[in-house]
Amino acid sequence: MIELSYPWLLSLLLLPLAIPYLFAEHKQKKSSIKLPFFKDLINLTGLDPNKNSLNTSTLIQKFVIWLSWTCLIIALARPQFIEAPLKKTLASRDLLLAIDLSGSMETKDFKNSQGKNVSRLDSVKEVMQDFLSRREGDRIGLIYFGSAAFIQMPFTEDLEICREMLKEAQVRMAGPQTMMGDAIGLSISIFEESKLEDKVLILLTDGNDTGSLVPPEKAAQIARDKGIVIHTIAVGDPKAAGEQALDETTLKSLSNITQGKYFWAGNQKELLGIYDEIDKLNTRELDSVSHRPKRELYFWPLACFLIIITSFHFIKLINISRHIKSLEDNNVE
Repeated sequence: MIELSYPWLLSLLLLPLAIPYLFAEHKQKKSSIKLPFFKDLINLTGLDPNKNSLNTSTLIQKFVIWLSWTCLIIALARPQFIEAPLKKTLASRDLLLAIDLSGSMETKDFKNSQGKNVSRLDSVKEVMQDFLSRREGDRIGLIYFGSAAFIQMPFTEDLEICREMLKEAQVRMAGPQTMMGDAIGLSISIFEESKLEDKVLILLTDGNDTGSLVPPEKAAQIARDKGIVIHTIAVGDPKAAGEQALDETTLKSLSNITQGKYFWAGNQKELLGIYDEIDKLNTRELDSVSHRPKRELYFWPLACFLIIITSFHFIKLINISRHIKSLEDNNVE
């Protein structure tokens, strides 16, 4: 669709019609000589005054003036081509994923979509790829934790980059232990910069806290005061013992403190169902903004104006040259 930025300028197209009424016609008296034998002089010289004179008020000249004036006014009105609208979904929630990369996550007690035995981490990564692909309208952040917690990726709306960063996660890249409380504490600091009201932390682990500087329950209380909801996901064997023991009591407590939910997944199918359930718990309406790009077209009528004016004067110059040459040839004869 084409529209004009300044359509009111089209009224200037009628300006040439108003000029004769606004300004008096210029008249100048000059002395002249009347020749009663003018016709005889024409016959003797063989010249045709109509043919050899320059008529500056031809219909062609008036047409050129009107056409060039029209092109110039259209260019000033600034025509633009309005392209198809581009829609962008506005982020309405900050969703932070905290993933346990401790040594126990390499235990191969899960099956992937092809039915092959894979590690817990590989199964989590496969399920999360699908989960992240449906996160339109969310800003996603990634935290990995083991013996320490670190930010893998701050909040972003670029889900493709988030999925690529998730693929790089490896067991023990953050150390062999499970600092769950420190991961929550780091999450709180990240959410401090968030301006969105809906803040959700999904914490996934297969173990128990092994000596965080901040106890998990204390960190959860601070998170609650900051308006952060924590959903905890436990994977693996709840009957395990020692450092690999799954502390379901603490994970349930973290969720209860922050008005979140606790989930346990013993296999990949259950893990996939958990993320679907989280979708239902945190439903929200998506806001979007629409933008229609504009492409400038004013240079086309402006180019036509320049071509018309240049061509007209060039042709006029050629005619003047021919006229002068014709007069010179007649004088020679």
